[in-house]
Amino acid sequence: MLPRIHSDAALQQHFKDYLTQLAEQGFQGDIETGYSNRLAVATDNSVYQRLPQAVIHPKDVKDLCLIGRLGKVYPKVSFSARGGGTGTNGQSLTSGIVVDLSRHMNKILEFNQQEGWVRVQAGVVKDQLNAFLKPYGYFFAPDLSTSNRATIGGMINTDASGQGSLVYGKTSDHVLALRSVLADGRVLDTQPMATETVETQGEQLPERSIYQQVLTSCRDKREQILAKFPRMNRFLTGYDLEHVFNDDLSQFDLSRVITGSEGSLAFVAEAKLNVTPIARCKALANVKYDSFESALRHAPQMVEARATSVETVDSKVLNLAREDIIWHEVSDLIQDVPGKELQGLNMVEYNASEQADMDDKITELKQRLDADIKQQKNGVIGYQITYESAEIGKIYAMRKKAVGLLGKTKGRQKPLAFAEDTAVPPENLADFIMEFRALLDSKGLNYGMFGHVDAGVLHVRPALDLCDPEQEALMHSISDEVVALVAKYGGLMWGEHGKGYRSEYGPEFFGEELFTELRKIKAVFDPHNQMNPGKICTPYGSEAELVKVSDTKRAHFDKQIPIAVRDSYRPAMDCNGNGLCFNYDAASPMCPSFKITGDRRHSPKGRAGMVREWLRLLSGQNLDPDALEKQAMPSWWQRWRNSRASANDADFSHEVREVMDGCLACKACASQCPVNVDVPSFRARFLNLYYQRYARPLKDYMVANIEKMAPRLAKMPRLVNTFTQLPPSRWLLKKVLGYVDTPVLSTPTLADHTRNLPEFDLAQLQQLPDEQRQKHVLIVQDPFTSFYEAQLVADFASLVERLGYQPVVLPFVPNGKPQHVKGFLRQFADTAKTAAEFLNQVHHLKIPMIGMDASLVLCYRDEYQQVLGEQRGDFQVLLAHEWLQGVELPELSVKDKEFALFAHCTEKTALPASEKQWQQVFSKLGAQLTPISVGCCGMAGTYGHEASHLDQSRGLFELGWQPKLADCNPDQVLATGYSCRSQVQRFASFKPKHPIQALLQLLQEAKDDRTNPA
Repeated sequence: MLPRIHSDAALQQHFKDYLTQLAEQGFQGDIETGYSNRLAVATDNSVYQRLPQAVIHPKDVKDLCLIGRLGKVYPKVSFSARGGGTGTNGQSLTSGIVVDLSRHMNKILEFNQQEGWVRVQAGVVKDQLNAFLKPYGYFFAPDLSTSNRATIGGMINTDASGQGSLVYGKTSDHVLALRSVLADGRVLDTQPMATETVETQGEQLPERSIYQQVLTSCRDKREQILAKFPRMNRFLTGYDLEHVFNDDLSQFDLSRVITGSEGSLAFVAEAKLNVTPIARCKALANVKYDSFESALRHAPQMVEARATSVETVDSKVLNLAREDIIWHEVSDLIQDVPGKELQGLNMVEYNASEQADMDDKITELKQRLDADIKQQKNGVIGYQITYESAEIGKIYAMRKKAVGLLGKTKGRQKPLAFAEDTAVPPENLADFIMEFRALLDSKGLNYGMFGHVDAGVLHVRPALDLCDPEQEALMHSISDEVVALVAKYGGLMWGEHGKGYRSEYGPEFFGEELFTELRKIKAVFDPHNQMNPGKICTPYGSEAELVKVSDTKRAHFDKQIPIAVRDSYRPAMDCNGNGLCFNYDAASPMCPSFKITGDRRHSPKGRAGMVREWLRLLSGQNLDPDALEKQAMPSWWQRWRNSRASANDADFSHEVREVMDGCLACKACASQCPVNVDVPSFRARFLNLYYQRYARPLKDYMVANIEKMAPRLAKMPRLVNTFTQLPPSRWLLKKVLGYVDTPVLSTPTLADHTRNLPEFDLAQLQQLPDEQRQKHVLIVQDPFTSFYEAQLVADFASLVERLGYQPVVLPFVPNGKPQHVKGFLRQFADTAKTAAEFLNQVHHLKIPMIGMDASLVLCYRDEYQQVLGEQRGDFQVLLAHEWLQGVELPELSVKDKEFALFAHCTEKTALPASEKQWQQVFSKLGAQLTPISVGCCGMAGTYGHEASHLDQSRGLFELGWQPKLADCNPDQVLATGYSCRSQVQRFASFKPKHPIQALLQLLQEAKDDRTNPA
């Protein structure tokens, strides 16, 4: 039996006292001290892990001021600001209090189109800001691979940059003013001002000690600063001592010190940013090479050809992309060159305000590339150019996903970020990278490379298993060697992603004299070392130490889990913290529960982290979850007693169950996550074990048995419907089972609809000649369409007949998906075995088997394979659009028929070609079908019917689907998911058709037109 699992990570008393006082003094935000809340921010996109004492989410600047003022009373309490948690070097990790500004402080406050600036709170996501600016013709320029979850505050704190930085610069180049809150709670407003004002009126400035120290350090050490900082586009140092002044020293801007300070000086609360007009003309050339070295060495020529940016990826990244869902979007844009092997790719972007200027640039580029290909120079083997914004966006989506894709490599060694944002002068880049590669090759390591070759920055991620002490030591030695290597080539270790745990190299880079000035600046901002201590530097005169590359890593905790268990729970263990599941965009299918809660626990990354810790704590008690799964189930009485006894205990399993309960089991993560963190798979395993100790809620039994109950209830649908819709019955269902809006059984039933169809007879079908069998179609039933939407199944049968085939409805055989969702894994295994045996018998008929609901059909392909392995057999159940792809459709002259496709999130993420295939089917009939970009509708099987999730279900519908539906005529709306159609009927008061119903209608109208011509 699963034991109680306790964590020993109790809060320290002075932190408890601080948090108590914070609440009592009127803090308006959220204060979270639960172990799961703290775990959710104990990691970021780096290899490090540090458990904070608490997570607090301020509502506004007043809350930030209170945090600081109270901090004066508790000088041992430390803080670290956090945004999207995308840092690759542990910048926001702390053993103190995480101050997360992303949940509430995420408003766009003011926009001045005439003057070209915007004022935002620190928690605004970069892509969120650009989506706001786009209708006005502007964008916020620094472009990051994590732009759909990175916050402006995080960008400011790391002085982030990215693609196009040669033209657009870094975040600091776009900051006009900052509103920050100091460690003692004072507000600090900074913006450019005359240096003379600071020098002559410094005593009158609100924070005179800060202004005077920064002025003194940057003015008096100007010569040393200019000599030390590399003359490069990327010169990330921590505190930007050089650019506090402008070129002629007439202007002084304190914001430049705060920008890039990694939260070690103050909380950045608000920012005024300049914005850039969007270029009217854009083009992207994908230049293909015979080697990665050729791509690197050729990049400077692309810059000379007046490119806006030059991005590169190597063959390892390209090959990983080929295996990912993302390749479906870009394969036509990066076609292979016949007879050549693509080993490197440069993505060369051009922007222009006028088409003539664009034409001149592209003509020059083509001439260069054509000459290279003809003369077999520079390794160029081909190129493709696109001018379509949507296509350019797809290419960059692939490039942005490259970070996560590298984590998808097979085996225990995974490419890791620790020395992957080195920057050297672009003219030295190729030689530097060749020597870097030689270094890694000498260690026998695999690695992938991609980056901004125009700016001399390349991301290199060696594959290591940090659970192996020798490889962890190798990581440290490689870090040391890379520091020396970048110095040799006139660069620096941290060109883009900040210092974080690499801060130990700061003194060596700056030298004692300049590093002392950094410490003096830190001391006047944060004398008690409370702001992200150990990062960048420590206060002057302090005995505090810097963090180190060798500090505690995630692997320190992971290696406490036996290897066999790690391998068994690979979908959770593989999470590398990339955080793509934090995508702010409501139209992104992943992850609906995070989108509606804003709680990072309720995300694939959060849930993977919970399971990792749960497995570690189990291992600490010498328990094997695989062995626990095989144990006999305790009696219901024992489990009920355990539930009563544990009502107020600290079993960590309760926190994990709470987090798993919020999952919609949509499986978008299984394909959308770069490393395929499949939450429903390990969620089901956890629930299976959890409910071996504790009593299940009654609603779980009802869901798990729906496939047994529905056929029986369908024998008396009117009576059942009358009962379930009575007010007392609805009250009882909600009160006892926790269910609302009980679906209505179909009347007429499926049996009524299909009386005229031949019954399934295996022996009879076996006796048919092959050519007759090929004109049959077998319809595989599922519990939702068969018993709650029988008309759809009947319509599909009619469509099959109109296309010249004989439909046969197979007997209803439970699929087991509801059992899997609720963690009844033993029952699911039995159900899957029975269904697979039947479907394999039918499979030998070589007649297409078609299912109507994507989530059930895909269960045959995924969960059946997981639980049955080779016993699954070879049967194949198709979805309607997959079958229709191979069917000869009549050519119709349909006029003015336009439809909007709202695809099921599970279907379009697991089958990325599905929307295009539906379009092709409709196009054959002359009709236009437009896929609508939406995320989850919020129903997700029974999730939307559970009273505890009703508000989230409605919220998700209002977030994504409702605005898009408002732009459509209800008669044009098509939805592939049963859950989706049910949700629209519930909250939009109409029920969309399934695409096959629209096809049937088109065929019927065409027949009527031929029968009754006008």
